[in-house]
Amino acid sequence: MLWGADMTGKGDPVLVTGAAGFIGHATAHRLLDRGERVIGFDIVNDYYDPALKEARLATLMEREGFSFHRMDVSDAEGVAALLRDNGIERVVHLAAQAGVRYSLQNPFAYEKSNLQGHLAILEACRHAPNFRHLVYASSSSVYGDRPIGGVGYREDETAANPASLYAATKRACELMSQAYANLYGFAQTGLRFFTVYGPWGRPDMAYFSFTQKILAGQPIEIYGEGKMARDFTYIDDIVDGIIGSLDHVPENGAHRVFNIGDNHPVGLMDMVQTLERAIGVEAEKIMKPMQPGDVTATYADVSALHALTGYKPKVMLAEGLERFALWYRDYYQVDAAASPQLQRA
Repeated sequence: MLWGADMTGKGDPVLVTGAAGFIGHATAHRLLDRGERVIGFDIVNDYYDPALKEARLATLMEREGFSFHRMDVSDAEGVAALLRDNGIERVVHLAAQAGVRYSLQNPFAYEKSNLQGHLAILEACRHAPNFRHLVYASSSSVYGDRPIGGVGYREDETAANPASLYAATKRACELMSQAYANLYGFAQTGLRFFTVYGPWGRPDMAYFSFTQKILAGQPIEIYGEGKMARDFTYIDDIVDGIIGSLDHVPENGAHRVFNIGDNHPVGLMDMVQTLERAIGVEAEKIMKPMQPGDVTATYADVSALHALTGYKPKVMLAEGLERFALWYRDYYQVDAAASPQLQRA
């Protein structure tokens, strides 16, 4: 049976991996908002502040219809049992080891979480009775490096020159999914995320770490001499695309890949100036050269996802960063009128 946009399948739960993560947390809330039952799992590691992950998780644990399992995505037997025992027919797979620069320091974390983890999900899905649809996170980094300008990246372009191990693992996940679709014929959708930001975000992302340093009275380091550009995509818009993709199941067990971004790249210095206005403080800036693994620009062509789901980003960067700044001050209890020293309540 083909499930369209008006068929949410509310009788069975949706599994969200990485539910304590930035995107997983927001996706789980959106699914709960529309009446779905959600099963989440996450290892809650210390790649960044576990307290932030636990705080995200706490907002989900108080929701009716949500249950949680603390487990590693690379635990193939545990993942398979979770799907089988709960009658799961739809999975949103967002658990992964993120971060381009960290992949230079700890490459085996990416082999375990991204490659073994994705394979564990694929195996669990193919053996799950009546399985319908796997939606999983890929990354814009699979496109490699490009100069600023031109047109947006299209899904049919070659993605064979990754600039980082992280990018290579994400492209490998896409290829594994294609192989499993060919072999076993279950429906899959990969989503190439473009620089997701917003409240409850990741502290290792530039906008988050810049905010922390600016409010602490510390200088910020701007890599690539500030000449890079990113297709900053607000978290609510990303979740729109995830849910829209989940509801539109590929026919005949096909595998497909979509860009999911803002379709409007912004220069790094423009982002910094917008952030300064949002938090009301001008940053002291230290210019640094491009770092290994970084790419010059990202730019999403989202026409394919729009044609399928009606996806259209709604939140512009200025509004999104204002929302983030309000959340940040509230979460870290920062008094705008007081000394800019962070104090966690």
